[in-house]
Amino acid sequence: MPVIAVVNRKGGSGKSTVAAHLAAWLAHQGCAVMLGDVDRQQSTRAWLRRRNAALPAIAPWTIDQKNVLRVPSGITHVVLDTPGGLHGFDLARMVMFADAILMPVCNSAFDREAAAACHAELMALPRVASGRCKLAAIGMRIDARTRAAQVLGDWATELKLPFLSVLRETQLYVQCLERGMTIFDLSGQKTATDTQQWQPILDWLAPILNPAPAATPQQVPTTSPDSPLNRVGASRPDSLMPAQESLVPGGRIGGVQANRQAQASALASKVLATAQHSSLQQRQQIPAFLRQTG
Repeated sequence: MPVIAVVNRKGGSGKSTVAAHLAAWLAHQGCAVMLGDVDRQQSTRAWLRRRNAALPAIAPWTIDQKNVLRVPSGITHVVLDTPGGLHGFDLARMVMFADAILMPVCNSAFDREAAAACHAELMALPRVASGRCKLAAIGMRIDARTRAAQVLGDWATELKLPFLSVLRETQLYVQCLERGMTIFDLSGQKTATDTQQWQPILDWLAPILNPAPAATPQQVPTTSPDSPLNRVGASRPDSLMPAQESLVPGGRIGGVQANRQAQASALASKVLATAQHSSLQQRQQIPAFLRQTG
């Protein structure tokens, strides 16, 4: 289940606009997408309430009997609109399960400085630094008559931050969002420029939103029994999702796909059965998340 987070610690940078449009595009591709609003202002949740039921559906969070936020059943893609000021433990917790982060940036000295500080903090996190969580920037509210796009491109190049595209300053975005829509819900020539500007962003996200299928058993190389790959805890199996912690007070992400749950349960049962006949030292080698399963 790919998770795309839209992050920038500065308010007013266009996070909700990017998140809503990405969710709408996924919905038009036939994906079962959830738009999760982690911001206390709940801007995108209010936008979802204005969305016409005749348009491709976008799901919000569900709340279970314990008042915990969860991903609805059947969801295949998640887009998260995050709050301004996200940093420290909350930012690290977000990165723990995000597959990609989009950082919208406006062209002002204040916006660039805030985005640079956020980028530096993100690059200090292992998942981002190693490339397991992809990171890229988008220019927001760019006037084509100015050098704003060039300034932002040079800024991103200096930071070695991928700079995907710029979205122009236009009332079309404002008018669409007020009606619970996006430019992807419209047709005709008046959206041609905007959809063209979105194309590099969608191309960059394509391998993340549509990951390659897992290798077949014949393609997986065999290893000896003593290989480090065969030791419990040597590496996280691809079938297991990262730990999903709370995002907002009282909230946790759930909803891991059924096949991943079955694989995780089977692996945990096998490990625990082996552990019952092992010494205490061997049992301590079992990862905590496997010991607690079942």
